[in-house]
Amino acid sequence: MTKIGLIRHGVTPWNKEGRAQGSSDIPLHEEGMAEAELLAERLRNEKWDVIYSSNLLRARQTAEVIKEKFSPIPIHFDARIREVGGGLIEGTTEAERLERWGSSWREMDLGFEPRESVSERGMEFMKEIAAKHQDENVLVVSHGSFIRHILKELVPHLDLSSPLKNTSITKLFIKESQWGCELYNCTNHLEKEQIK
Repeated sequence: MTKIGLIRHGVTPWNKEGRAQGSSDIPLHEEGMAEAELLAERLRNEKWDVIYSSNLLRARQTAEVIKEKFSPIPIHFDARIREVGGGLIEGTTEAERLERWGSSWREMDLGFEPRESVSERGMEFMKEIAAKHQDENVLVVSHGSFIRHILKELVPHLDLSSPLKNTSITKLFIKESQWGCELYNCTNHLEKEQIK
């Protein structure tokens, strides 16, 4: 059985400001680096064989913090697991979008990456990983919207009503060509730190 841990990157300055990121290359906020450290501490006690990461800086930084706890675990950067392209809305807040394009901005052609394109690259990546890493545990560091697209394809019955949190981990498994989800959007590593 192959297990895949889907991780959303740590928080960025644009996350904190409510700006759409898409394929813009934004670094982690210092808080995001701290979140990644806490996640790495959590994962250190689990068995993971390899890390794949989006090649966007915020995901790369998150993956590299995790890798430090797992040396010499290999890490690979893959453009197929980048965030969904946001077109003209990248860098804008909701208020700015309403001001520029009005309340129906979501229905406008603002250069968003088509859903089919996201699904195609995401499914190609996931099938390749499942075939290449049979009976291994694979960490995949990516982005909120991209991960949700993948989950809709692989586990369509999963309740995706709660948005993915920064540094959350969602654990999938594939057994006899069937995908399942054993953990969704978990950030226990952050909550424990807040209790202290």
